[in-house]
Amino acid sequence: MKEIIIPFAVGISIFLFGMQIMKLGLNNLAAHKLKEILTRFTKTPSHGFLTGTVLTMLLQSSSAVTVITIGLTNARLLTFPQTIGIILGTNIGTTVTTQIIALDIYQYAVPLFLFGAFLWLIPYHILRCTGLAIAGFGCIFLGMDAMQTIVHPFRETGIFRELVVWGSENSVVGVLIGTAISAVIQSSSATTAITMSFMGDHLIPLTMAIAIVLGSNIGTCMTALIAAIGGNTASVRVAWSHIILNVAGVVAFIPLISLLALISTSLTAHPPAQVAHAQTIFNVVCSLVVLPFAHLFARLVEYLIPEKKPYT
Repeated sequence: MKEIIIPFAVGISIFLFGMQIMKLGLNNLAAHKLKEILTRFTKTPSHGFLTGTVLTMLLQSSSAVTVITIGLTNARLLTFPQTIGIILGTNIGTTVTTQIIALDIYQYAVPLFLFGAFLWLIPYHILRCTGLAIAGFGCIFLGMDAMQTIVHPFRETGIFRELVVWGSENSVVGVLIGTAISAVIQSSSATTAITMSFMGDHLIPLTMAIAIVLGSNIGTCMTALIAAIGGNTASVRVAWSHIILNVAGVVAFIPLISLLALISTSLTAHPPAQVAHAQTIFNVVCSLVVLPFAHLFARLVEYLIPEKKPYT
């Protein structure tokens, strides 16, 4: 087990470190305007949707945008209905990370990291932040490369073979695996990256990979739930609306996983890219279906989570 646990721990640590420094660099480029953008350009669900999508694409973290949204709601700078569009947008913006990871550019990981480190040494704020972001991208690919070394020893374990059999026969097993992994490591992108690595080596079928990715969308809600602890009713509603939207979307798509796999294979023959396309289709469809009913959904959540009555 040592040849599996140690490389995996090193790989996931480098990957998550890369995600963090990339977010740090991008966040520092836009942090001073982030709150202003969220409060100014989210007056309607459509505006919030576009704003959430763009900000998540720029920050490369749906969790970060969601947590900031919860903070602004808790501070009464945003109303709960305004946040629905933002949450729907974050689900689309986060797919950009997966699409970039799907590009076969592992050979550029070290040059990217070194170039980013060089920019960070230049004493100009914009260049230093840009350098952090580029170095972070390099670390992401280095981490994935390290994680791929566990593929062959992991393939020989009985537990893995049993999981593949269960996951191939029942998509719910894959969803539960994805939910658990994403909840533990607090990153749906990392869970998707691991799944894409396994797909790249043909260790799991595409239907199981898609189920795991769908499950990761549920697991990532844990961050929002933690952020809302101790907050006001509006912030709790934001967290639970995120959970309800993601769980409902996954439940609706479980019977359609085979169709999603068929569409993804028709778009590309590259297995990791098939996973990325499946995730993108799922997130885009779920968000666009709900967007016209954002106000109705907000009322439903308000009904399910009523305003706390003040103690008298």
